[in-house]
Amino acid sequence: MAEDKLAFLREEMANLQESKLFIHIRTIESPADAWMVVDGKKVLNFCTNNYLGLANHPKIKEAARKAISEWGVGPAAVRTIAGTQSLHLQLEQRLAVFKEGEDALYVQSGLCANLAAIPCLVGKDDVIFSDRLNHASIIDGCRLARAKIIVYEHCDPADCERVVREHIGDYRRGLLVTDGVFSMDGDVAPLDKLYEVAERHGLMTMVDDAHGEGVLGKGRGIVHHFGLHGGFDVEIGTLSKAFGAVGGVIAGKKVIIETMRQRARPFLFSSAVTPADTAACLAAVDLLEASTELVDKLWQNTGYFKGEMKKLGFDTGHSETPIVPVMLGEAPLAKQFSARLFEEGVFAMAIGFPTVPRGQARIRVMNTAAHTRDDLDKGLEVFEKVGKELGVISTDST
Repeated sequence: MAEDKLAFLREEMANLQESKLFIHIRTIESPADAWMVVDGKKVLNFCTNNYLGLANHPKIKEAARKAISEWGVGPAAVRTIAGTQSLHLQLEQRLAVFKEGEDALYVQSGLCANLAAIPCLVGKDDVIFSDRLNHASIIDGCRLARAKIIVYEHCDPADCERVVREHIGDYRRGLLVTDGVFSMDGDVAPLDKLYEVAERHGLMTMVDDAHGEGVLGKGRGIVHHFGLHGGFDVEIGTLSKAFGAVGGVIAGKKVIIETMRQRARPFLFSSAVTPADTAACLAAVDLLEASTELVDKLWQNTGYFKGEMKKLGFDTGHSETPIVPVMLGEAPLAKQFSARLFEEGVFAMAIGFPTVPRGQARIRVMNTAAHTRDDLDKGLEVFEKVGKELGVISTDST
């Protein structure tokens, strides 16, 4: 009888296998870097979000080792009881300055940051205006808030203006929320135009800058990129991508961050981030504040790789960032393409439904500052070979 209760799960898994949408999770056996050992094979890494190469940076690792020696492995408590260490406060102060906000709160992940922030700002009598392609963590945060969710078309300020005009008068207060850089397509939200819409209608504003930190605005992110310091009320960030470590940050006006400390459930009910991770993040801030060298190299690599892929005939979508979607259409082709890349020594995973819409499956290439020109040329050579073999690009392309 107990087995029958799980029959629906077995059926769902079988359907995923049959439709080629079942996710095969590979095993990483070395540090995140330009080259990694994956499932026992040394491969060129185009998968991780390690934009600046900090995940295996010697200064970051040394800071983590030192913190373990001085502070132990973990705080063993939530922040509000006995888990707030001076390291956490140092990082929050540094992140507030880095983000050019009044205050900042450090939480366990970028996902936790969105789940923490949105329900603190709006509730069941309120409305949220959300970009159609916002990240799943934003969507989940909106659902937890129990506010009315109104979707506007992707990166379309005119449509945002339309839906705001239609709905704003029906609710107590409103929040406009968008990703800064959209992780699947690599395009950038028109933050300045969205800010104008929000200001006209008295909306609170929030941007998730997970893929903009270390990338846009000389490394300081999308708010810096658009010169909107002090304008956007809340800026969400993650420390697991360009910073190379782990954790999330909520930055913005002091009254908002103080509200988060009092009411945000992921902050109140989950243990504090470890000393090693916190110290690693502090070391990453040091590096990012000291120089834009790694950011500059990231953009040099991006321009070269993206330009060469277009010359080969690949469709790289509308990316404006180091995220390069290699558009292939259907999930089975994307999976086959990824498998062949891996056989040829390049690690670049296929992404399909439900992460992206049906018919828009792709290989997502993540450029980093850790890649050398030789690495990029190796990747281009393999993409060309597999692309011609599978009929994605013309055999005449050079």
